[in-house]
Amino acid sequence: MKIALVRKNYTHYGGAENYLKLVADGLASRGHEVRIFSSGDWPGKYSVTKISPFRKPSFLSNVLFAAESKRELQKDPADCILSFERTYFQDIYRAGDGCHREWLIKRGRLESVLKRISFSLNPHHRLLLFLENKCFMNSGKIIANSMMVKKDIMKHYRVDDGKIEIVYNGTDLERFRPVGTEEKAAIKERLNIKEEKVVLFAGADFKRKGLPVLLRAFSLIKRDGVRLIAAGKRPKAEFISMAKKFGIEKEVTFWGPEKKIEQLYAVSDLFVLPTIYDPFSNATLEAMASGIAVITTAFNGASEIIEDNVHGHVLKDPMDHETLARNISNALERSEMMGKEARIKAEEYPIGNSIEKIMNMISEYGAG
Repeated sequence: MKIALVRKNYTHYGGAENYLKLVADGLASRGHEVRIFSSGDWPGKYSVTKISPFRKPSFLSNVLFAAESKRELQKDPADCILSFERTYFQDIYRAGDGCHREWLIKRGRLESVLKRISFSLNPHHRLLLFLENKCFMNSGKIIANSMMVKKDIMKHYRVDDGKIEIVYNGTDLERFRPVGTEEKAAIKERLNIKEEKVVLFAGADFKRKGLPVLLRAFSLIKRDGVRLIAAGKRPKAEFISMAKKFGIEKEVTFWGPEKKIEQLYAVSDLFVLPTIYDPFSNATLEAMASGIAVITTAFNGASEIIEDNVHGHVLKDPMDHETLARNISNALERSEMMGKEARIKAEEYPIGNSIEKIMNMISEYGAG
């Protein structure tokens, strides 16, 4: 079959982009012809139809990408179009970015009244909501990567239950695996990490992923021999200032983007992601597969596969830094046991299972 995959941008540390690559690789290994339609610069091994990026005005970029991708897809017809973007010319839409309307509500709870009003008037958000509605209406099938996302879509849009299928994210269980004591020590030495215990945070959007709350919580725990690593992007001055404000600047490393993120998982004892909203954090599952205890929030779809106090902890309120601090202290004390349980749970979610479910949907709604 000829299969088209649609995603607007590409960053090597983006969770959705890395998941798309895994799907593309899986489909190609099964003998399918796969082409990516994107404005981003993807690695050379992928066949890509480049869609000119629309940078100005920025608030129109999503709408213009949707229109241009439709034109390109019509010129190069596929047996099935699977979109990872809010577009309106596809057979199947994977709502990996969640429900924007719900995200605005959750974010709005943390902002002032004036900020919430500005969100409602912002043309970027208004157009994205327009696209989101059109995307849900025009898709033959919708893939939600968590029950949370499915409920959000049904709550805000008139989409039938049967149109939405839940396919949890999968991960590469070979790449993300527990390492032995000697290997862990060797990687620590190579990365110049001297502390006995490492708490890892990884995410491209520091604010949405909850780094401010984590920094505050980290300042409350006993930190002797403990280092916090924040990876995923180059930090803005506000986060460095925040670490100084809480008196933890010497115990926090702002790592920046890391292509070999598995090395950071390998040296870590605990992964913490106090996210405000995450459809299903790939990093959470990667950490579990790496044999690391995890702490996240109920606003992360990945929390649906986490048993509290077994694999780590699930925080009900993403702004509750005091409970988060207690959870971190508890998980660090029990990190070895929780990490083993986390790996066992992660083994239920190999990427192959996820691809197989997507393949079945392609057969039914694309080729049929």
